[in-house]
Amino acid sequence: MSAPAPVRERALPRGLPMPLALVCVALIAVGVLSFVAGLLSDHPETAWRAFHVNFLYYAGLSQAGLVLACAFVIIGAGWPGPVRRIAEGLAAWVPVTFVLALLVLLLGGAEHVFPWISHPIEIKAAWLNPTRFWVTQLGIFFVLTVLTLAFLRTSVRPTLGGVAERAPVARGLFERWSAGWRGDEAEKEASERRLRVLAPIICLLFAVGYSLVGFDQVMSVAPMWFSNLFGAYFAWGGFLSAVAATALIAVLLRHSPGLEGHIDKSRMHDLGKMLFAFSIFWMYLFWSQYIVIWYGNLPEETDFLAARLGPQFLQDKGLPGTRWIVDGFDFSFERLHQTPYAWLSMAVWACCWIVPFWVLLGQRPKRSPVVLGGVAFVMLVGFWLERNVLIWPSLVPSDRFAWLGPIQIGIALGFLGAFALVFLIYTRVFPALAVPARD
Repeated sequence: MSAPAPVRERALPRGLPMPLALVCVALIAVGVLSFVAGLLSDHPETAWRAFHVNFLYYAGLSQAGLVLACAFVIIGAGWPGPVRRIAEGLAAWVPVTFVLALLVLLLGGAEHVFPWISHPIEIKAAWLNPTRFWVTQLGIFFVLTVLTLAFLRTSVRPTLGGVAERAPVARGLFERWSAGWRGDEAEKEASERRLRVLAPIICLLFAVGYSLVGFDQVMSVAPMWFSNLFGAYFAWGGFLSAVAATALIAVLLRHSPGLEGHIDKSRMHDLGKMLFAFSIFWMYLFWSQYIVIWYGNLPEETDFLAARLGPQFLQDKGLPGTRWIVDGFDFSFERLHQTPYAWLSMAVWACCWIVPFWVLLGQRPKRSPVVLGGVAFVMLVGFWLERNVLIWPSLVPSDRFAWLGPIQIGIALGFLGAFALVFLIYTRVFPALAVPARD
């Protein structure tokens, strides 16, 4: 493990890098224009479905970034150092998640995503109804937003002593957050004590809350399908994507002011081990769902997998004798063409499990910034594809390119620009890229 991080830190607020900020603003403009164009087109549902995919992707990634920071607090990890601050920076998007959910409610976008709103299902009406749906979802996002802001404020307060007077922006906020300063050691002890209370609460609420998000916002898109394990699978995908984002940002910013020499090979090795191990667990959760559905072979369970993987991953009990037990896994690449989304599903497996498992199998790749950053980037792309695979086949089962078009890509770029800008602002105003204290 790496050497413990310095016990004292000071915030280093500084201005935004304008070229990068302008790129983010341009991407946001592309996203807004694409979304509006989609709404004004003959098929506004395309814009809302693309919006929904990216909403889910960044909601899970940002909230799980805070969960990663909480995990470091719970286990008392000394090795992360500034890595924890990077993970916390991802959580700056969490309040935006709540605002976007309100936007969907106010603009009626859910009707274009969830078929049970326009065509209620009587036997599931007690659960699948708009009132219960929005109370549950907005409640989850609101509670997690409040706890996230409380955690971030508690975490950064010990670094704010004497910083307000030289802060280029947010001076008033710094003064409020550092009011009643009691000294570095007292503030650090108080912060750690409160974080040890908040961290397990946030982790438990993430596990429960994002399982319900998975049930409500993904599983209900195919309302007749169900899997008890899907909530855990969905939440863990968000967590693994947050680990990948933290690793990629750490590699990219390893030479930035305040990080020189801190993102060393030992810390990269630790991040690589997390990506390697957690990708195996992600695939384990998928397999645990799949194998039960496979041997049960019930239509209400297999339809979801059939639309994404094709018949070769399911059984044909019409075969004589017990041949279906063996022939159920009669895999061939040619048969992937029988299902529109099968190749996209294979790409998800490759990006989220095969690449991190085989590339990070040894010690040396984990310690290489090029390899670690490359694998983290591939995984992030993979989980974005996975969110598309979870949504589009349920709504447009016959069009393999329904997820890919100028409107869809434009909206995705807009979300990317907005997420990057929020992270950039937070890490420049607050000490996400922390430095040792200088007296």
